[in-house]
Amino acid sequence: MNPSRFLVTGWAIAATLGAAAHTTPATQDDTRVVAALDTDYQAAVKRNDAETMARILDDRFVLVLGDGRTATKADLLDQAMQKSIKYEQQDEEAGTQTVRLFGDTAVVTAKLWVKGARAGTAFDRKLWFSDTYVRTPQGWKYVFGQASLPSEK
Repeated sequence: MNPSRFLVTGWAIAATLGAAAHTTPATQDDTRVVAALDTDYQAAVKRNDAETMARILDDRFVLVLGDGRTATKADLLDQAMQKSIKYEQQDEEAGTQTVRLFGDTAVVTAKLWVKGARAGTAFDRKLWFSDTYVRTPQGWKYVFGQASLPSEK
């Protein structure tokens, strides 16, 4: 065997282990914290509470909607401040929320019921979403969301 191949392989393993050592291990408490944070975020959207949304959203946040449109943190905060959507419902369906932890990353999935009006046009739909959070020095931050097209179930 080529000794330099062992050196490269050893370096790659050491680098991987070193990176893993800097990752904070996920705990059951992290699961509860992220679950509560995502529920708080949905409630803030329902209230058009831009202050709470701003605290939870990362500055690099992007949301991808089922039709391919995207929205940034600034877009969502502006929408909340303008109160351009009046929500009757913006609630996760009971028993559908799941939090999966991957070190300093957490992915929340749930079924969401949204009902309200935008510019006088009513809407009422259910959809699935995935919200991605990362652990930062300031705590867990919501960095990426993706919503499905409306679901029939």
